[in-house]
This record gives sequence, structure tokens and C-alpha cells, in this order.
Amino acid sequence: MTEQEAGLRARLVSVGVDLVTQEGAQSLSLREIARRAGVSHGAPRRYFPTHLELLSAIAREGFTELGAEVAEELRGGKEPGGGEESPRAQLAALARIYVDFALSHRGMYELMFRHDLLESNSLGLRETSLPLFNSLVELVGRVRPDVRAPDVAGVLWANLHGIAQLWGWGSLQLATGADGVEPLVRAALDAHLGPEPR
Repeated sequence: MTEQEAGLRARLVSVGVDLVTQEGAQSLSLREIARRAGVSHGAPRRYFPTHLELLSAIAREGFTELGAEVAEELRGGKEPGGGEESPRAQLAALARIYVDFALSHRGMYELMFRHDLLESNSLGLRETSLPLFNSLVELVGRVRPDVRAPDVAGVLWANLHGIAQLWGWGSLQLATGADGVEPLVRAALDAHLGPEPR
């Protein structure tokens, strides 16, 4: 692939990221991405043979951004006194970042977890999401060495995903009367990890 072709491919993905951010996942037609990129409606097919491949490339950008936010938090997780944050505090930070990302990047979040994209595994999308889940498993294992960490991490992740989805739809506020998601995230952590030590 020439530099010019790589540049156009990157532009199509960038336009898709902007489009999903501004208008949601339902707006990501090949025709609209091509129009906004200033190319013919057939041009994306030269770089992405299927619509799923282009959508997967856009979703990878979301996983990359979320993964970078989590990695930065885990790398920089220090207590005010200079010591490293406890695994429980790191898990709480990861959970907060995850839910905040889901709520502030709703279109991208919806795209990232589309079943057809993950199932097709176009461009290795499933593998792109694994480092984040592996961080969750590792931290759960450090907090709860007495449990099978992948199972607990899986249900915790499902719980956080549900909190984000239901909050985004407005359902959770109505059901719980909560003013924000933070108490719900803390409750999810307590439910799956046990109460936080005092």
C-alpha cells in the first residue's frame, strides 16, 4: 500500500470516528463516510472490501482510546503519599473509566460491542478488546485470590456494561433514583468483590 493509499485509508477511518462520535453508529454508511471524506462512494471498497471491515477499523479506534485511558490510569495509579494504589482502587478507577467512556462516547461504545463485528473478528477486533479484559482479570485476581478471576471479571464487566447501557437509556435513574452512576459502580464492585476494607 502506498503512502497516499494509507493516508486515504486512515482518512476514511478518521471520518468514521468523527461521524460515529457526532451522530451515532446508525450513521455509518459507506456512502456517508465516502461523502464526508471527499471521495467517490466506491472508494472505501478499495481499502475495506466489506462494510464490516470499515466498521471494525473504526471500532478498533474506540478500543485503542479506551485501552490507552485505562493503561494511563493503571500506570500512574499512585496514592497521595507516593505508594502504589491498591488493586481494589485500581479496579475502581478502571470501572469508572469504562462507564465514563461508555456514557461520553455512546455511538462509539455501541459500535465497539456490536455482536456482528466481534463475531466476524474482522481486523482482529476481538483480540483488540482482550488487553482491557485481561487487566480486569489480573486486578480481580489480586483482590480476590480465592475466586476464579476470569469468571468474576466477566460478571463484573457485564454488570458495568449494564450500568452504562441502562444509565444511557435513562432507565436506571428512574428505577433507582440515583443522581449519578458512581454509587452504582461502587455497589457493583462491592457485590462482586466484597465490601471495601475500611
